[in-house]
Amino acid sequence: MRIIKVETFILHVPITPPITDAINAASHWGVTGVRIFTDENITGYGYTGTCAKGDEMIVDTIDRYYAPLLIGKDPFMVKQLWDEMRYGAMHWIGRAGVTHMAQAAVDIALWDIMAKASNQPLWKYLGGHKSEKIKAYNTNGGWLNWTKDRLIKDMTEILEQGFTAVKMKVGRTDPREDFDRVQAVRRAIGDDVGLMIDVNQQWNITTAMTWGKKLEQFDLMWLEEPLNPDDIMNHRRLADELNVPIALGEHVYTKYAFRDYIHQGAVEYVQVDVTRVAGVTEWLQVASLAAAYDLPVCPHVGDMGQIHQHLVAATPNAILLEYIPWIRHIFVEPATVVDGYYVLPQLPGASTEMIPRYFEQYRVR
Repeated sequence: MRIIKVETFILHVPITPPITDAINAASHWGVTGVRIFTDENITGYGYTGTCAKGDEMIVDTIDRYYAPLLIGKDPFMVKQLWDEMRYGAMHWIGRAGVTHMAQAAVDIALWDIMAKASNQPLWKYLGGHKSEKIKAYNTNGGWLNWTKDRLIKDMTEILEQGFTAVKMKVGRTDPREDFDRVQAVRRAIGDDVGLMIDVNQQWNITTAMTWGKKLEQFDLMWLEEPLNPDDIMNHRRLADELNVPIALGEHVYTKYAFRDYIHQGAVEYVQVDVTRVAGVTEWLQVASLAAAYDLPVCPHVGDMGQIHQHLVAATPNAILLEYIPWIRHIFVEPATVVDGYYVLPQLPGASTEMIPRYFEQYRVR
């Protein structure tokens, strides 16, 4: 098999209604990536996820620097191609962020091709571990721009759908407001429901120490991204001092950064995202590293779960998967949750292939 064509794309899928957290305001989700065509009529789809900003830099990286490396190559040599992209022309100016997200899209498309060629869903192609379903937690009811009344309403409705764990956003200017909202949600959902909170990097170490301690009384499953994601030292201090476990990974881009977090005891739930690290190839390395330290993996879903459902199903220490339904309708086999569990996909590939009508409707480049 040989790669004969590489075609990039940018889709902007509307979010209804628009949402905010402590760092982002989004009205669209960017599905930015690549279709890789082969001489055996198998096409691989790969993409990364954005807040519909900076997409053009991702596809420019693929078009100018990665695509020329791929033409004529065997997609089954995915690890060799990964190294060629990682240590190629873009290595000088970027080893995270844009270049890594571009590489993620390419790598995902290559794994999609391999699984399709083997006539298996990716989770089976990777060896499989969970044979039926994956426990989900729901993030889509806890946005920072929701009023407290709407926050409670959405959280309770999510529980009625069968979810047993939910996440809400914090990080307001006055942490007292966060405390009040977390207290109200815990009272509304009861003590038996898993509750996580996500700060989206907005606290400094003093705020995190003070308010992290105060929030412990609400029996939180984890405290997510409390600090700047490059500040490993202070995350370690938090992990040592707080009874609430620290979760992070959404803005950690390489296996080396995860290694340092894990080795220093600065993270307790590893939220490695296949669209932030450089695709399936690096994701599997991070998950294996976490397993060596007996740490659970609970991915952040920049892909909105389409690819991660396969990775979690193939990973023994992956215990839980986030659910956000913004883009599921655009896929041939959408990620599906029933009674609080992802139902494992059955079609060959990585569940990244898109319905042509929506592909064209939302395509902006």
